[in-house]
Amino acid sequence: MKPIDLAGFEQKFAGDADPWSTFTNRDEAHKRGAILHGLGSGPIGRVLELAAGNGSNSVALARRALRLDATEGAESGVELVRRAVGADRHVRVRRLVLPGRFPAARYDAVVVAEVLYYLSPRTLRQVARDVAAALRSGGRLVLAHHRVDYPDFVQHAAHIHARFLAATGVRWRGVGDTRTGRWRVQSYERR
Repeated sequence: MKPIDLAGFEQKFAGDADPWSTFTNRDEAHKRGAILHGLGSGPIGRVLELAAGNGSNSVALARRALRLDATEGAESGVELVRRAVGADRHVRVRRLVLPGRFPAARYDAVVVAEVLYYLSPRTLRQVARDVAAALRSGGRLVLAHHRVDYPDFVQHAAHIHARFLAATGVRWRGVGDTRTGRWRVQSYERR
């Protein structure tokens, strides 16, 4: 199997609104809980979600964010995210092909889930620098990715978070780490 590209994600979402059962799978719910825990307590001001997929995490993030910018590269995914969050006025859903310009210049938190290993090393480095530039000092970064490789990945899952953090060029303080045999959710505070 060759690595999946944006056209492949378009096909997946066009053929099935929940191709990975992210709305119904218990393990996915557990991971979503770890992502929310990684954000810290209380409401969070402005949150950026990269690669929102079908919106399964967006719905939960919207409950915690005063303002959520949910982004997705596949147009069919953008429509799924819009349906998932409904008419929530504090959520903006935008198409964003990575790397690309974020909807706002500054964020209090950034959530990056299940996308880094689909990016080329060069694109990963650019996205890392963009995230570091957009996240305010003291802001939270939550990374959630599989720990095992799948045939459609561009990069190996092992150490994907470490590669991303190193590429940001800024210092981070680890504030949370939840893992299972299949996935890992880590949260960091930007210094």
